[in-house]
Amino acid sequence: MKTALAFLRERRTAFVGSFTALCLGAAILTMSALILLSGGSGVPERYAGTAVLVQSGPLDPATFQEAAPFAPEDVRRLTRDLAAVPGVHAAVPDRSFYAQAVDGARPLGEQRTGDRLGHGWSSAALAPYRLTSGRAPQTADEVALDRSLGLATGARTTLLTADGPAPFTVSGTVDGPGYYLTDARAGELSAGVRVIGLRLEAGADAAAVAAGAGRVVGDGGRVLSGAGRADLAPGEDEEIRWIGGQVVSAMTGLSAFVTVFVVSSAFAFTVLRRRREFGLLRTIGATPRQVRRTVSVEGLVVGALAAAVGTLLGTAGVPVLGDVLVDAGFQPRGFAVQQRPWVSVLAFLAGVAIAFAGVWTASRRAARIGPMEALREAAVDDRPLTRWRRITGLAFVALGVGAAVATASAAPADMIVFALVTAVGLITGTALLMPAFVPPLVRLATRPFRGARGATVVLVRAGMLAAVRRTSSTVAPVLATVAFTVLITVNTATTAQSYADRDVASVSAAATVVPDRTPGLTDAEVRRITGSPIVPTVLYAGSARTPVEAVGVEPAAYAAVHGLSDDDLAALKQGEGAVVVSRSGLAAFGARAGASVPVTFEDGTTRPLRIAAVLDDRDLPHAAVLTRALVRAHDPAALTAAVHRTGPPVEVRGGREITVEEFGGRDAAAEDRLVRVFTLLLVALSAGYTGIAVAGTLLMSTADRVPDLRILRRSGATARQVLGALAAESALVVAIGTVLGALVAVPSLLGIRAGLSGTLGIPVALVVPWPPILATVAATLLLALLATVLPAARSLRTKEGAPDLRTTD
Repeated sequence: MKTALAFLRERRTAFVGSFTALCLGAAILTMSALILLSGGSGVPERYAGTAVLVQSGPLDPATFQEAAPFAPEDVRRLTRDLAAVPGVHAAVPDRSFYAQAVDGARPLGEQRTGDRLGHGWSSAALAPYRLTSGRAPQTADEVALDRSLGLATGARTTLLTADGPAPFTVSGTVDGPGYYLTDARAGELSAGVRVIGLRLEAGADAAAVAAGAGRVVGDGGRVLSGAGRADLAPGEDEEIRWIGGQVVSAMTGLSAFVTVFVVSSAFAFTVLRRRREFGLLRTIGATPRQVRRTVSVEGLVVGALAAAVGTLLGTAGVPVLGDVLVDAGFQPRGFAVQQRPWVSVLAFLAGVAIAFAGVWTASRRAARIGPMEALREAAVDDRPLTRWRRITGLAFVALGVGAAVATASAAPADMIVFALVTAVGLITGTALLMPAFVPPLVRLATRPFRGARGATVVLVRAGMLAAVRRTSSTVAPVLATVAFTVLITVNTATTAQSYADRDVASVSAAATVVPDRTPGLTDAEVRRITGSPIVPTVLYAGSARTPVEAVGVEPAAYAAVHGLSDDDLAALKQGEGAVVVSRSGLAAFGARAGASVPVTFEDGTTRPLRIAAVLDDRDLPHAAVLTRALVRAHDPAALTAAVHRTGPPVEVRGGREITVEEFGGRDAAAEDRLVRVFTLLLVALSAGYTGIAVAGTLLMSTADRVPDLRILRRSGATARQVLGALAAESALVVAIGTVLGALVAVPSLLGIRAGLSGTLGIPVALVVPWPPILATVAATLLLALLATVLPAARSLRTKEGAPDLRTTD
């Protein structure tokens, strides 16, 4: 222990990179764990004033779709029976539908897809929202609305609903969002009921009421009270939370891998520099076990200090990260981080474990150093690539190649996993085999300059070939930086572009009309457009009521726009009891073509639908297709998502026209934005980590070569020549790392391209976003030059004297 602490005091600079990487890793681990363990956005404001609620069922964890609504007869029965539970003042079915005020032709506000802000007046009490002026609506053409809209009591306004614009009189204003009509009018505009709120009598015990409600509901729903009411958060919020969890998990996994990579590289290089010291220890009687223990203690001390500092920084900074994730769209509005002290303790222990994992290999290598081997060691590496390193490196390369092959045939959800395994395997394997790659690459890179005047090329070539291990240690972090940057940026860009190309390839239309400041187009506007409207809805198939995303279409127009034959959708034209599904959507129905399957619609009614045809995913871009009339009959609140226009252009209230190509990209615009932010985070994280490794390794390398540099100066070389040689060597290191990093990413990207081509049925070309890749390489080069030239220049400015042969930092 004393020896290890003495080494740490003498070689503080050698551990700066490892300390920084471990500190950052512990901070990220702490913040990630706290965010993942924090709840969502809490109880939705719409239900915050209701202590007990009854829900038809939970969100589907795979699709984030709501459970099927109560059947209409169940709504009537439950409303009656729940109102009779002791302590209940009233049972209120919550009916929701699309509503939005317009000023002339301009919709007020901007609603998300899926937002249904129209409600019956009884639902206002569930929040509770109260009147700030006027009275509750009493007739079908009256509305109470949010006072923030600036409409006074008695004013006339136009509301957009799924049917189209309709005139209303403002009967009153409330202190919360929404448009409140009479319960009867809301029943005409809404679909099914999924939530029934229980308004309690004064002094009623919520727990007793919940127990009584549970006996009434039985297996036909679930009763929510207290914190459990947070389960009523919209599916969009839960999907955002899931995406945010994937982002945070990816950051954590990448952070752990790169931290181990950085720490192991740094300690391996430190052991390489200190072979004479360990040889001296062995000479005076130290055993291999003691040497290994010395290096391990150094790593654990550095790890403990770094993990402690990182844990404190992570605990203090997690609220800021939470706000950033909300602003970026990776957490829903209202998300708040919850502090848990035990998480910080576990993060500290994990940081120490990561440090030990990083230093374990280096300690074993140090223990193998013999006294005579170290004492007679020359400047030239005699065994830069050991047998164990060769075998391990080839094993990781084989793992990466195997994962690349598996990527080509993997399901879309598994492609990214195999791609990351490919990258990790090839990066690790190439880093281990680096001593075999460096000599031929150095000779190849310097060959064109061998005839150049001056000694710079000779110094660079000889120095890098004489110290292959040192060169390999400096190339490895550059390799990881470039490989991760190329993999992440090209993968996300190619995936986004391929799906956009797939959507565009299947559509033949003059243009596409899409919503503008509204979550969808109304029927009144759709009737004015000649083309193929798409009305999304959700079907609940089979006895399990599995959610299936479906669309209602005009069969003839849909077939013409999507290049389908008359036979493909013939069954839809003949009757209302048929559905056409894609091969991927067929599994949700649990039946074969021609079978009839019980399907629950958005209004809660259940009826059989016959699977009239099964089309290939390449031909049918939707899981299930049925007639628009059937969707409208069972989902009065459904809005049209888009209309592929084939006739003349028209002005549309709440809509605008874009090209088919733009629609292909717009369809996933929100997801693409999240992907871009996700890409930026991962690139910044990987580049930042490996930048630490580049700087730390080159700083140690330069410090180790100060005596050689001074000998060069005494031999007649000018400071400019010495620094020029170091700069050229750093540039060559970055160039070799860039080439190898790009090559390492290629198998993973080719696998993803092959997988996407097979899934989408179209040729997929790799999309290379050059700006972030070139920026990463330029930043790495600048960092390498600064970490090499500045310390060397400072050392060469010291007072001339005998060459300084000290080996401490």
